[in-house]
Amino acid sequence: MSEIVNANRIRNTLIAFAAITLSIAIFFGFQTQTGSVSLESQAKNSTPIEVAIANGKPTLTEFYADWCTSCQSMAPELAQLKQKYADSINFVMFNVDNNKWLPEILRYRVDGIPHFVFIDDQGKEIAQAIGEQPSSVMEANLEALIDHQTLPYAAATGQTSELKSPNNPISDPRSHSSQVKSN
Repeated sequence: MSEIVNANRIRNTLIAFAAITLSIAIFFGFQTQTGSVSLESQAKNSTPIEVAIANGKPTLTEFYADWCTSCQSMAPELAQLKQKYADSINFVMFNVDNNKWLPEILRYRVDGIPHFVFIDDQGKEIAQAIGEQPSSVMEANLEALIDHQTLPYAAATGQTSELKSPNNPISDPRSHSSQVKSN
């Protein structure tokens, strides 16, 4: 009987040790930073629309949602572009799930995301791009925007995520013609 009790103690000690080790590994695993760029952090660091309108620089507005897979996949490339062009262009982000931005959503007729609006240094909308855009396309458009040239990829359409409201999809005016499109 004593051998069974000792065997159980050893087993229980090993289980407890493994549980503690696993808990510590999980804790430190969640503490490490990943190389990914979140939409939320980019939005926090984006230029407020009031500043963008008043500072005389061209602006790229991005309509996005945290749940949008197309938005998420473009986030790292856009973060690089934002870093590269931060001195020349305002980057403004509007989360379509925030009703605060409904006037802008309606003004620019956003019905799929990501949705980009290119605005010149005078505050005039000059082009839009909808859906996933290759980094090279976005960069070419940004260069043209800075140089006051016609954007080479204006009105481009790529893969979009359906614009939806998790709170009340029926009464959401943004959902009237939303469709997922892939070109």
